[in-house]
Amino acid sequence: MEACCAGKGLRLTALRRNVMRALAASHTPLGAYDIVERLAASGEGAPPMSVYRALDFLVAEGLAHRIESRNAFLACAHPHEAEEVVVFLICERCGLTREVGSHAVGRDLAWAARAAGFTPRQRVLEVAGLCARCRESEPGGDSVAAPAAAG
Repeated sequence: MEACCAGKGLRLTALRRNVMRALAASHTPLGAYDIVERLAASGEGAPPMSVYRALDFLVAEGLAHRIESRNAFLACAHPHEAEEVVVFLICERCGLTREVGSHAVGRDLAWAARAAGFTPRQRVLEVAGLCARCRESEPGGDSVAAPAAAG
């Protein structure tokens, strides 16, 4: 994060660093007020508008993502390529959110957009469902987790 900002000549303030640290410590998306509370609990209080500005910066620089369906934010797991679609797998029960990239979905989306004369601004897909742990805890749930996707 610091190297990314320094390489672009951007200032990584203490608040931006603390907001990113709060996002990185969570496996579920956090709302701005969740972050305000976490910062206050750690003695790093900040007003909500300052946290929103820090989040805007982190999203603009590709260090965090906004989960639209939750009005919440998540630290970015890895850099993304131009044709890649970012897919968020969001557990409806526990909130666990996994970020995966898909070149295949990106390729198909690019084809469909071109055919419609459309230029996508953002290539993000949110998929709601149940994570393996929550699915297994359901009565009659799967006892074996699905195999990991090849990457």
